[in-house]
Amino acid sequence: MFRADWYTCAGMMATEGWLVLQPNYRGSSGYGDDFLNGILLEIVSRPGKDILFGVDALIRDGIADPMRLAVGGYSYGGYITNWLITQTTRFNAALSGAGAIEHVIDWGTNDIPVSNVYLLGGFPWQQPSRYQKEAAVYQLDKKIYERNNDRVWHCFHLDT
Repeated sequence: MFRADWYTCAGMMATEGWLVLQPNYRGSSGYGDDFLNGILLEIVSRPGKDILFGVDALIRDGIADPMRLAVGGYSYGGYITNWLITQTTRFNAALSGAGAIEHVIDWGTNDIPVSNVYLLGGFPWQQPSRYQKEAAVYQLDKKIYERNNDRVWHCFHLDT
């Protein structure tokens, strides 16, 4: 029996001709404790940089078309997707599922709040600036939004 679900999405996309990058970014297992703990205090920004490095390599090597990029993820992948779309305009589409955009609310409502406490170095009232720095919603001021005739919001990056 086949079931469409978040963990089969990459395989389904690949069978439809998409190039799918599934990087083993910092915070993943397989490269030892230092690699696994490489996201401490930078739970989305550090793996986000790793992912963008991989995307840049695919573009540089002529494997990926820089004009036809999409990004997506579910759960922690959703956290990172939400972060990435506040850092760059290179993606034409983003698909995010069950990913937080703000970590204080996430700490108070998710099923494993201790993970935020550990990964962000304390409770929200102990590390408010870190919770904010790693939250996608607080990165939105880096963007300008413009509405076109198709009633679609487009996002453009401002160089500061």
